[in-house]
Amino acid sequence: MTSLTHPVAWIYAPLALAWICFIISVGSPERFIDWDWLWLLFRSTSPYFWSAFGVAFSVGMSVLGAAWGIFATGSSLMGAAYRVPRIVSKNLISIIFCEAVAIYGVIVAIILQTKIEPAQQGAEGLYDMYAMYSGFSIFGAGVTCGFANLVCGLCVGIVGSSCALSDAQNSALFVKILVVEIFGSALGLFGVIVGIIMCGNVKWAA
Repeated sequence: MTSLTHPVAWIYAPLALAWICFIISVGSPERFIDWDWLWLLFRSTSPYFWSAFGVAFSVGMSVLGAAWGIFATGSSLMGAAYRVPRIVSKNLISIIFCEAVAIYGVIVAIILQTKIEPAQQGAEGLYDMYAMYSGFSIFGAGVTCGFANLVCGLCVGIVGSSCALSDAQNSALFVKILVVEIFGSALGLFGVIVGIIMCGNVKWAA
């Protein structure tokens, strides 16, 4: 993994991003980014694409966060349980918390999928403003939920790993660290709530 102090992170990556922005502005050399062209691009892109991408992002990132958390917690739990077998039963709750993150994403994805409706393409290949609003709303809801659950899975996994190792040394620390883990798992619920609110007023036609 490239370190943040490496020249790639501070020199080449910004230069590559600037070059991509310059390529995007093709057709308008006097402006760095042609916002009118970008708006036309977004209006011409099917809202079904944004909706489907939001649903996929909600599930994919949530499962990624849950898998990462289970990997971190499970590896530490199995390693510590080799020496202290008594910690296995109690610390399985950390695995359950990580799995709940994936369930959050599945629930939001099902809700978003039920919001998708047919939309007619208007003149000049552009879609109606209501359809674009709905597509972007579902996309934003999926991204919000996905990123929130990704970070939540990482948080719960790392705290759960520390909980297993601490419990192996001192059983009195289990409940104290479990409280921290519960607050960490609540971060995913914030993304779920905001995502549901974002897609609450979806309306595909006037």
